[in-house]
Amino acid sequence: MKIKALIFDLDDTLWPVAPVISQAEASLHAWMSTQVPSVVAQYSIDALRERRQALIPTNPRFSYDLWALRHTLLQQVFSEHGVDGSLADEAMQIFSEARNRVNFFDDVMPALDALKQRYILGSISNGFADITAIGLSQYFSVSVAAHQFGCAKPDPKIFLAVIDYLKLSPGELMYIGDDLRLDVQGAQQVGMSATWLNRRGITLENTGLNVKPDLIVKDLQELLRELK
Repeated sequence: MKIKALIFDLDDTLWPVAPVISQAEASLHAWMSTQVPSVVAQYSIDALRERRQALIPTNPRFSYDLWALRHTLLQQVFSEHGVDGSLADEAMQIFSEARNRVNFFDDVMPALDALKQRYILGSISNGFADITAIGLSQYFSVSVAAHQFGCAKPDPKIFLAVIDYLKLSPGELMYIGDDLRLDVQGAQQVGMSATWLNRRGITLENTGLNVKPDLIVKDLQELLRELK
C-alpha cells in the first residue's frame, strides 16, 4: 500500500532534547532566583528534578501530562514558601518559552522541505513542545501531544487519533521516531508502518527488544533516499 502520510516523533527525532530541557530548567531556575529566592535557596535544579520524579506516581495524569507534572510541582514548592501558587503559571511560561527554543538536527529542515511536497506530514509527541512556536506548523497538517490528548505513546489511541483525523487507512501512514518501543512498536500495533530513526548507530541486537522496524535510517536524508 502506498504511503501517503509521514508522522514524526519530535524530541530526539527532529532535535536533541537533553540540551533543550537543561537550558529550560536553567532559565526557570534563574528566573526563580529573583522571583522566589527562598525556593531556590532550598532547591537546586537537581533537587527539583528529584522531587518531580517522586511526584509522578501520585497521579495517573502525570504519566502523560508532563506540563501538569511540572506545574503541580511548582505550585507545591511555591505554596510551601508562602508564595501564591498562581505564580506557577508565569513560571511555566518561562520554562515553555525556553523549551521551544530547539536546535534542529542538520538534516531535518531540508528533508521536511522535500517531504512536504510529496506527503502529508504530522507529529505525535509525548512531550509538550509547541510546533507553532518552534516553526513547524507550516509543515504539519496534524499534531497530537500527549498532554492535550490524554494518553501517551505507545497507547494505540494516540496513533488511531491521527489515522482517524487524516481519514486514511493505517497502512497509508508511516511513523518515524527514535524510540523502538514508544514509536516503532506503538505505530506497528495499529497497522502503521514504522521507521526507526537510529541516529546513535545502535544495533537491534543490543536493544534487548523484540521489535522489527519496517525501515531503519540514520537520518532524514537517508529516509528521503529510501522513499524514492
